[in-house]
Amino acid sequence: MSNLTVMPGLGDIPDDAGLTWLDASSDGRFRVGADGVIAIATTGDRKVEFVAFREHTLGCVRSALGYPAYYPVHAVRLEKPIRAVLMDLDGTSVRSEGFWIWIIQMTIATLSGNSRFELAAPDLPYVSGHSVSEHLQYCIVKYCPDQTLENARRLYFEHAHREMQAILAGGGRSAAFTPAPGLKDFLLALKGMGVKIGLVTSGLYEKAYPEILAAFRTLGLGDPGAFYDAIITAGYPLRRGEVGTLGELSPKPHPWLYAEVARVGLGIPFQARHQVVGLEDSGAGVCAIRLAGFSTIGLAGGNIVESGTRVLCNHYCETLADALRVIRA
Repeated sequence: MSNLTVMPGLGDIPDDAGLTWLDASSDGRFRVGADGVIAIATTGDRKVEFVAFREHTLGCVRSALGYPAYYPVHAVRLEKPIRAVLMDLDGTSVRSEGFWIWIIQMTIATLSGNSRFELAAPDLPYVSGHSVSEHLQYCIVKYCPDQTLENARRLYFEHAHREMQAILAGGGRSAAFTPAPGLKDFLLALKGMGVKIGLVTSGLYEKAYPEILAAFRTLGLGDPGAFYDAIITAGYPLRRGEVGTLGELSPKPHPWLYAEVARVGLGIPFQARHQVVGLEDSGAGVCAIRLAGFSTIGLAGGNIVESGTRVLCNHYCETLADALRVIRA
């Protein structure tokens, strides 16, 4: 029988829940048994560490780009009636991860000069669910350490722009963006219940909006900008000679995208956060929702189990229809 560790804000965590238990935080700031620290655990992909004290827990989002951040972990619960559902894009609403992983693979193939380059299965948790720069930095360190992130980003956006234009013109990679099964029924049911819907993605606007637009065309739902009550993306990429927006250093698993879509986009104050629920299929997204202070419904099909974050989900569902039953119950 597993032992339980109490982590305030997260609850009773079994030793075999999927998190990895540490003696000290990766930055050396905290150590178990010192300064009131009772436990330290990290997610399976080591993107987020949780430092537990007797009365509170801190979540540290690590950064491949050198800008980690600590956040308070708030206790969550789901109160009815639900006022808002916050939905991830890639994987949860639209099946597109394979396309973007392919773009990263092409980028590294070009960067390394190896046209036959392919990502390996162990790479997959590190090239989805985070920012473009985080994905590319991981690949650079592993596959071409003599190259720069700036050059990788330039190549990435060249490949992405070419392929997106081809898709918008009616060609390109077939079935690049398809609606998640049951998406239309799920969205229309929420509308019928009077629940506000926010769409949240760590993807940059030029990547994300064509995805949901293509899905809505397939579903016959019209303009996604008019359908959703708020849409938050990671903004616009910073390129030489152009003005970018904040997005590369503050994506999931940081809480800011979910916090902004709820507080600013939907007008829901922090005090009403228990009437908000987030839907995610990635470990990074689960952590982002929890650090923003919202209940989480994890969806199968992503990397939640592999990342060890299933224990952070308030509910775990196989389908959107299952998630709807949780919201309605």
